[in-house]
Amino acid sequence: MIGIIGAGQLGRMLAMAAYPLGERVRVLDPVMESPAGHLAEMIVGPYDDAASLAKLAAGCEVVTYEFENVPVAAVKQLQQNIAVFPPPQALEASQDRVTEKTFLNQQGIATAPWAAVGSREELAAAITKLGMPGVLKTRRLGYDGKGQALIRDQAGADAAWAALGKQPLIYEGFVTFDREVSCLAVRGRDGQIACYPLIENWHHEGILRLSIAPAPRLTAAVQALAEDYAARVLKALDYVGLLTIEFFQVGETLIANEMAPRVHNSGHWTIEGAACSQFENHIRAITGRPLGATTVRGVAAMLNLIGDFPDLTTVLKQPGVHLHHYGKAPRAGRKIGHLTLVAEDHTTLYQRITTLRSVTGLARQPAWPC
Repeated sequence: MIGIIGAGQLGRMLAMAAYPLGERVRVLDPVMESPAGHLAEMIVGPYDDAASLAKLAAGCEVVTYEFENVPVAAVKQLQQNIAVFPPPQALEASQDRVTEKTFLNQQGIATAPWAAVGSREELAAAITKLGMPGVLKTRRLGYDGKGQALIRDQAGADAAWAALGKQPLIYEGFVTFDREVSCLAVRGRDGQIACYPLIENWHHEGILRLSIAPAPRLTAAVQALAEDYAARVLKALDYVGLLTIEFFQVGETLIANEMAPRVHNSGHWTIEGAACSQFENHIRAITGRPLGATTVRGVAAMLNLIGDFPDLTTVLKQPGVHLHHYGKAPRAGRKIGHLTLVAEDHTTLYQRITTLRSVTGLARQPAWPC
């Protein structure tokens, strides 16, 4: 049996990948009506509650987690009696942006220039050193654009400090990039590493809207660079499982933005679009099985469904479309599902994306490459 800390949509898709491999799944989450709880044994309790953690681990061979803000102390407690992957050091490296940037730089991986900020005076010093524009971010817990503010001038600096200044922060110099890409890499218990082709990502209001794989116009040199960076991180952390690194691409170079020690939204297309999905490969890795092939079946895209559902009957009439409903109630700004599109080539894929943008209302979003 596999224990999963967290029962959101990532836990749900991990469970769905585990069952064909003959695994049973148990999940821990403080919210009863969570997506993974619809199809796995559910324990309701806090992530840091000793009794709940003991119930989760009882009878399991391994425990994993579906998000990076799991309390490190809870994972270390579990690790005393059961295998936990990815390891606690991966959580420690990724939960704090200053720790994360320091770790990446130590591996020889470029990031945006940055400075830790703990006071208004330190913010002023960081702006003087790194210039404007720049981005002020909370060091912990921010996601989907939350906990950050773009600073273009002094008025923006004052507003950003007023909004975020009561917690530890980081100021990052602005990166003028060509596009945003992500690298999904997986490492097994035996040290075997496999990487998926780089994925091009498009965001709006801080939320991922579209992923395309392989990234169009992807060169062998950029793919090799991403795989080299991923291998450095995986080996340094003695990592087991699926890791995601988000990059800014500038020409033929990559600048790391952040990493996530888990399966990732930009990899959802792998369920239908790759020989072995990111979810199955994560399960294979943590249970000691051989890794699956990461090759793409033609080309693929993922469209997030955010806030409300479109007319699903109309959507499902489109060729090459697969729906994933997370079992969540619609709510503004909430990820409630996604669509995977598969095609033989990027031209056909773009045509299908264009059609679905109109059907789903995504035409209201900024222009995409189709």
